[in-house]
Amino acid sequence: MSLIKSISGIRGTIGGHAGDGLSPIDVVKFTAAFATFLQRSNNKRLTLAVGRDARLSGAMVDRLVVGTLQGMGIDVIETGLSTTPTTEMTVIDHHCDGGIIITASHNPKHWNALKLLNSRGEFIDDAEGKEVLRLAESGEVCYAEVDDLGSVTVEEHEIDNHIQRVLALDLVDVEAIRKANFKVAVDAVNSTGGLAIPRLLRALGVQDVVELNCDPTGHFAHNPEPIPQNLTQIADCVRQNHCDLGIVVDPDVDRLALVQETGEMFGEEYTLVSVADYVLSHTPGNTVSNLSSSRALRDVTHRYAGCEYNTAAVGEVNVTKLMRDTNAVIGGEGNGGVIYPALHYGRDALVGVALFLTLLAKKSMKVSELRRTYPEYIISKNRIDLTADMDVDAILARVAAQYNTDPKVEKVTTIDGVKIDFADGWVHLRKSNTEPIVRVYSEAATEDRAAELAQGVMQQIG
Repeated sequence: MSLIKSISGIRGTIGGHAGDGLSPIDVVKFTAAFATFLQRSNNKRLTLAVGRDARLSGAMVDRLVVGTLQGMGIDVIETGLSTTPTTEMTVIDHHCDGGIIITASHNPKHWNALKLLNSRGEFIDDAEGKEVLRLAESGEVCYAEVDDLGSVTVEEHEIDNHIQRVLALDLVDVEAIRKANFKVAVDAVNSTGGLAIPRLLRALGVQDVVELNCDPTGHFAHNPEPIPQNLTQIADCVRQNHCDLGIVVDPDVDRLALVQETGEMFGEEYTLVSVADYVLSHTPGNTVSNLSSSRALRDVTHRYAGCEYNTAAVGEVNVTKLMRDTNAVIGGEGNGGVIYPALHYGRDALVGVALFLTLLAKKSMKVSELRRTYPEYIISKNRIDLTADMDVDAILARVAAQYNTDPKVEKVTTIDGVKIDFADGWVHLRKSNTEPIVRVYSEAATEDRAAELAQGVMQQIG
């Protein structure tokens, strides 16, 4: 069993002893700690939004979370089956003091997690996360007296409200999408994307929707991470049904992967690249992605005069902070996470779908034709297994120092591990938060060159 406590939330497997997985006791402990953290910084009665994906343990964890918040004297807006971006929007629209999303994102069905939101509907930051973890172990939690218990308000239409907010965006052209007469296949891995994405498509004017794994039972039809090896079913579906596009989301609907009309993958990295291209063509400005995301976003950004591209440490909270700091008009992460500040600062597959379909309709291209308009890069993913005697920080510092003096290197970045930028590619080494490994990602125009760059750096580590 496994329990991972980090600033991004509490993630664990269901079952086993308390402290070894995400047991009911652990759910209550960390929910109460988060509630205590919020109460200490707010001198008023609080309201929190709670939403969940469709995984099998979701209803059980939801009841524990809501009951604990009531026990802490906090009022709850309960959205039930929802998506991560929808719950974020609920916090914003209902002026909540925070929120909890019950989802383990792309992890398999025996995992679940508590993702913690601040009053802006964004993930709490590093310092805040560490304080929540401290409170969970401190014994400083105090529950409310009986007259001060929290209330529960059920809101059943938050996904519809989210869709309407997407439709109202200036850059979403419903009429253009309707006239394009797209046929679209959707794979929602039997989670809440099955509630949100087909409904969004029909609201956008897409009448011909082929639904695949759209029943939110929590019995995931395949490994829920939306990467090519897990998407053979929708690839076949797109080809066999002669669809213009395939759409794939993860269980909590913050990641968006696209399938070309040929059944080939559009590439998760290129979800953000294409949406950014469309946004920049109408509202020029800055862009942001994380250090492990494709250089293609940089290239597309620089096509537009006066637009700058910046990179943040890996993690949504880091990307959103840099987006605010640089007044970015679009940003996100290369795993298919689109963040569009005109709606909210959170990865949102719904807004990604709407902007991408608008782009596709206005270009009057096939998806494969659109893909060929963007720079071609290949990312290679490797790892270094750690042993007990390895000092990872010292290793990364040595690599940084070595490449800082290499004339072939354009730039060395150390805000998150070590990233080495060469003229024709990059290598990023960072310590995993969940496994005893160093992740080694590299990118270049060809798979061979990406692998060559990675091996060259890994050999220096010895």
